[in-house]
Amino acid sequence: MKFLDWYLKVGAVSALIGASMELFMIKTGFYDKVTVLESEKRAWENSPEAQAIREALNPWRHHNAEGTKKS
Repeated sequence: MKFLDWYLKVGAVSALIGASMELFMIKTGFYDKVTVLESEKRAWENSPEAQAIREALNPWRHHNAEGTKKS
């Protein structure tokens, strides 16, 4: 327990830095922007256009289907 005071100081400073970062993100509206971007991303990923692109860019789609049929 020789360095307990040092560990407490480091822990307190780390908690203060983390809290200030969270406060900054809340005040600037970071979480609202991220929520909107994530919902737009999920909507795009579930769209028929994105699924068609995903299928077209997957060179192993036929190879994987043949492997599951043989098993």
